[in-house]
Amino acid sequence: QVQLVESGGGLVQPGGSLMLSCASSGIIFSIAGMGWYRQAPGKQRELVALISRGGGTNYAGSVKGRFTISRDNNKNTVYLQMNSLKPEDTAVYYCYADTTNFAQYWGQGTQVTVSS
Repeated sequence: QVQLVESGGGLVQPGGSLMLSCASSGIIFSIAGMGWYRQAPGKQRELVALISRGGGTNYAGSVKGRFTISRDNNKNTVYLQMNSLKPEDTAVYYCYADTTNFAQYWGQGTQVTVSS
């Protein structure tokens, strides 16, 4: 089992920045990919960014150039630096991890609200 705990959400004005963190615990040696998804009210959960254990990244087109995903394998933590935030970035952001035996795990979610 893998446990994921997010932190860093909150309220920010348009154009502002936030950094999300996700700490993992449990059978962490089995973690392969990590990343972030988000779900806005009335919408389906969507991919924001993924990062492999080796550091390869993949971003949704809507956040490319504004968001940066990174991970610290020593601290078993993944980060999402969000810059130039827009109201349409408002959503619950979920941390995600998958393992070498193809299991998937989710955090409890953290709210990000972009509003003036």
